Amino acid sequence: MTTTTAHLTPTDIEEFGRELDQIRQEITESLGESDATYIRRVIKLQRGLEVGGRALLFASFLPPAWIAGTAALSTAKILENMEIGHNVMHGQWDWMRDPKIHSTTWEWDTASPADQWKHSHNFIHHTYTNVLGKDRDVGYAILRVSPEQPWHPAYLPQPIYTALLSMFFEYGVALHDLDIDAIRAGTKDRSEALTQLRDIGRKVGRQILKDYIAFPLLAGPNFVPVLLGNLTSNLARNVWAHTIIFCGHFPEGVEVFEEEQLEGETKGEWYVRQLLGSANISGGPLLHLMSGNLSHQIEHHLYPDLPSNRYAEIAPRVKALCDKFDLPYNTGSLARQVGSTWKKIFRLSLPGPR
Repeated sequence: MTTTTAHLTPTDIEEFGRELDQIRQEITESLGESDATYIRRVIKLQRGLEVGGRALLFASFLPPAWIAGTAALSTAKILENMEIGHNVMHGQWDWMRDPKIHSTTWEWDTASPADQWKHSHNFIHHTYTNVLGKDRDVGYAILRVSPEQPWHPAYLPQPIYTALLSMFFEYGVALHDLDIDAIRAGTKDRSEALTQLRDIGRKVGRQILKDYIAFPLLAGPNFVPVLLGNLTSNLARNVWAHTIIFCGHFPEGVEVFEEEQLEGETKGEWYVRQLLGSANISGGPLLHLMSGNLSHQIEHHLYPDLPSNRYAEIAPRVKALCDKFDLPYNTGSLARQVGSTWKKIFRLSLPGPR
């Protein structure tokens, strides 16, 4: 596959895949009430934080209430986006057969319509992870994040693009499945794109109505503080989600692949590609919870439909397999992965392979 795997025989790669399959089977067979209790508790916590945060914002004529309310609402939005919405829509909790916590019914509190996100993320990204020309999450069609991407002068200001994308990340995600390049090339039907755009517009309209009109109006004389609190909470959620996702995909050591490598790809080779195309963030339980357990991005890419609360349990076993087969296991602190990612964004804004 790559120079990283040159020491492995096809038999080694398939054995690596079989051992990962065994981990999947063991986890799947052990799922039960404790896992269901976990996600229900997280949802209850998230909703409590949201109600409490909005209530405190209604008393935001008192500065401490505004700070506490904004912090609580920011935390609620992050939890809903990362540990709940992202993972529920991956089908991680479908085994519970609870229609209220199911990938087919969940609609999250963000600008992107769930069905469009599930196509661009669950199908496109997780199937073609880091394959140039197939995975549109490589640079999100506006950034050069790998030296294999040809340089163009448009990449010079990409640190600015990245900062703006961070602040407005939910809108970038909402537009992602439109695939502007395919529309321009004539390979995507414009009527389909218009239908998607109308759905995005309706979802964005509902989000704006809720956070920037309805709740501020309900606050009466506290309209402006509540508006600013909601705006700050959405901004915090966007920046945090962008940070975690970029740190899971773009730090140094994460590899990209040519489309030709998909030809005849076996299950073991797919597993290896997921491993080499991902990076983890080391930290404690709070970081894992607030990141939606995408701090275990490697395990998430190997097992996107297994419940996120199990990734911490799976991670040492995956690391041991990487050691056994002499494969890299890319992990580092949040500060290290953030620094590595931004260093690459600045470096690759300039011409030449670096």
